[in-house]
Amino acid sequence: MSRIISAVAGAMLVISLGSVDAKAAYNAAAGKTVYDASCVACHASGIMGAPKVGLKTAWTSRIPQGLETMVQKSIKGYQGTKGMMPAKGGNAKLTNAEVGNAVAYMVEQSK
Repeated sequence: MSRIISAVAGAMLVISLGSVDAKAAYNAAAGKTVYDASCVACHASGIMGAPKVGLKTAWTSRIPQGLETMVQKSIKGYQGTKGMMPAKGGNAKLTNAEVGNAVAYMVEQSK
């Protein structure tokens, strides 16, 4: 019986770890530095259809996709009907975590 209880407890732990909010994985405060250095050129002015940071209407169709989807599109690049996002914003030196932090920062500023 104790093996069953242990197995159930272990499974619940794994499930709870898998459901951690993606926002917790990124640091929006650290993302401001990345944004200022690599993202501001397009996201402040809307170049190539980039959603302007702080303009809520530009983000209303993006935020519901989920942070992780937006991060992956930002890492890999994305071509949409309204514009395009070069992989890592054109800065190949950025780590995936830095891109995630920048996306988290932009989302927080645009809600």
